[in-house]
Order: sequence, then structure tokens, then C-alpha cells
Amino acid sequence: MIVPSKLQQGDEIRIIAPSTSAKILGDAGIANAKARLEELGFVVTFGKHVYESDLFGSSSIASRIDDLHEAFKNPNVKAILTAIGGFSSNEILPYIDYTLVKKNPKILCGFSDITALATAITTKSGLITYSGPHFSTFHMEKGRSYHEHNFLKCLTSEESYTVTPSSYWSDDEWYIDQDNRRFEQTTWKVFHEGEACGQVFGGNLCTLNLLQGTPYMPSGFDKKVLFIEDDYETRPQIFARDLTSLLQNIHNVQALIIGRFQRASQMSDVEIEFILRKIPSLQNIPVIYNTDFGHTQSMFTFPIGGTVKINTSSKTLDFWRF
Repeated sequence: MIVPSKLQQGDEIRIIAPSTSAKILGDAGIANAKARLEELGFVVTFGKHVYESDLFGSSSIASRIDDLHEAFKNPNVKAILTAIGGFSSNEILPYIDYTLVKKNPKILCGFSDITALATAITTKSGLITYSGPHFSTFHMEKGRSYHEHNFLKCLTSEESYTVTPSSYWSDDEWYIDQDNRRFEQTTWKVFHEGEACGQVFGGNLCTLNLLQGTPYMPSGFDKKVLFIEDDYETRPQIFARDLTSLLQNIHNVQALIIGRFQRASQMSDVEIEFILRKIPSLQNIPVIYNTDFGHTQSMFTFPIGGTVKINTSSKTLDFWRF
């Protein structure tokens, strides 16, 4: 695997919109996120097409490819953050110059629909990519310490790092009302005890399943640790079907880590454990759910293609070679 150089103080972070346009964030959201990243010590620049928006809320394939390629080619850019998620990053996968990406390795970070882009780049170029905050996440004013701390641990340090549960989490519409936040105590839940170590793979489940049967899905899964999450649009039966489909196409997964579900998904602990008990391959490997990544806040950043060790007793995730 190719490990991109870590971020340093003063480095330039380029914002691109490979899925939904940054226009959706509004002037205040863009200004606040930019200011926060600058407070953290970085220089923020934007792709020239990030505000373009068509009928489905994205720019053209050509525009999105232009911004992606320019960000990788530009020697001043040290990391690339996606503006936000959406529905369409898989549209651009056949048009990416993966040789260009491989020759100019740098950090690419985002989540949700960006799973398609990040997985394709890791698969086709061997570059480690990152599932973590979008640019839009840095617009958050309250409850931001966990995602910022883990973002910096993952992307600025050469040392291995440990992720533990957050103190609190939220599923509120913070981007609409920054003042009246609703927080709850965090509890990572263990379905099956154990320890495991392997290469990290995963992200948003329904997006990941779009890659099945394409050249952008990794071909081998031996000794991999699978991370999956889904958004408010999923339901217990949909999640069960999507997880079953993925596990029927991969083998010898070492452990399964499931991100916390949004309330609207109706995925309570009862439904989650019922689904997990139905799948024979999950009965003898470590499985943790309700962890801090995905579409609720807080979230940690993890390397797609890096290495993780999971310990269910201590509820820790140790990452290295990332």
C-alpha cells in the first residue's frame, strides 16, 4: 500500500465536490468550515467547479474529474477533503487517471457516498484513503472535539494511534440549529467477543455495494477487518439484505465494526442483533456495533487500506501502517 505523507502546519487542503455540490452548504457553512480548518493550522483552497450544480445537485462528470485531477497534480496541495456526500461519486470512477493518482499520492478524506471514490482509488492505485469528516463537518460549533482530535491523530501523526468510544453522540440536525444540540451518552456494543487484526476495508454499506461486479471493488478479503455504516434511509430489512449481499461476495473477514445508526433508520439494538445472529459467518469473529463513525456525530477517521487491531474487551481500535 502507498501511504500518503501526513499533514503539517501550514499545509494546503483542497476542497472538491465529487458528489453533491458545495453550493448546498451555503455561504455561512463554507465560511465557518474554512475558518475552523484555518484555526487548526491549514490553508484551505477550493476546486474551481465546487459550486456548480445540475438538476441532481452535482457538477458534470468532466468538472468533477477536472477538480480531482488538478488537486492530485498540484504539488502545493497536501490533502483533499470532499465538500459533502450525496449520491453520485460512482459516476466518475471510469474517468479517473489512477496512474496520475498513484504518482502523486496524497490524503483523500470523506465519508458516506465518498466510499465509492475512496474504495476505487485504493483498489486501483494502492493508495490508502481515509473515511472521516467532510469539509462540511468542520462547520460544526458544538460537539466537535472528538472528530477533530481523531482527524488530527490519523492525518498528522506518523505514530500508531488508538480509538476509544466518544463520551457523547448526537443525531440532531446540527447544521440547521447550532445552539440547541441534543447529546446522548455513547456506548459501543459487543455482539461477539474477541481480538483480531487485519487490513481495513469498508465505509457506507449501500454505496459499497454499488461497486460489486466492477473493477473498483477489491478482489481479495482474506484477513480484512470490515467497517460498515448506513444512513437514515436504511431500514432493518434493507440493511440485512445489503449486508448479506456483501458478505456473500467476500470471504474470511476477520472482524466486523458497525457504525452507529441514525434514529430514522429504526435500527435498534434488537434489530441489529437479530440481523447479526442470522448470518453464520459472523458467529465466530469479533463484532462491535454502535461505534463512532458514519452519519451521527461524533466520528473517528480511519484508513482504508491501513491496518487495525480490534479488542472487544477494552473496546479499542489500534491503527498503524496507515
